[in-house]
Amino acid sequence: VDVRYTGLLGVLLPTSQGLELEISARLPMASPKIASLSWGQMKVQGSTLTYKDCKVWPGGSRAWDWRETGTEHSPGVQPADVKEVAEKGVQTLVIGRGMSEALKVPPSTVEYLQKQGIDVRVLQTEQAVKEYNALVAQGVRVGGVFHSTC
Repeated sequence: VDVRYTGLLGVLLPTSQGLELEISARLPMASPKIASLSWGQMKVQGSTLTYKDCKVWPGGSRAWDWRETGTEHSPGVQPADVKEVAEKGVQTLVIGRGMSEALKVPPSTVEYLQKQGIDVRVLQTEQAVKEYNALVAQGVRVGGVFHSTC
């Protein structure tokens, strides 16, 4: 039997005519857990980087650079800040507003996500990380944007 990795879950099997038939299925990527959180520092499972603010989604994470969208504490998290994560096929998106909840989340951002059928949870960052990790443990396709300072 000729077995090759296809980038998906799959194998090549001989058929009665000697031809190969590929059987494959896409397995959903799991959301990575937040491994640690302290003032100004976040670590995500599967990444060697330390983030100040970060975006996470099933299969990945990256730094959340507010300069990309001109985000400030007020008016806060914009639809443009969550668009990338929303487009990763998440069921739930958790927003961490900071340790002292200084980061605002306007109704327009929540409405943007809800219109896409995404459940939104807006919490203080320590609580947001707990909620996010609990959802990961339940197998939910969850994403998040987290602010780790004020």
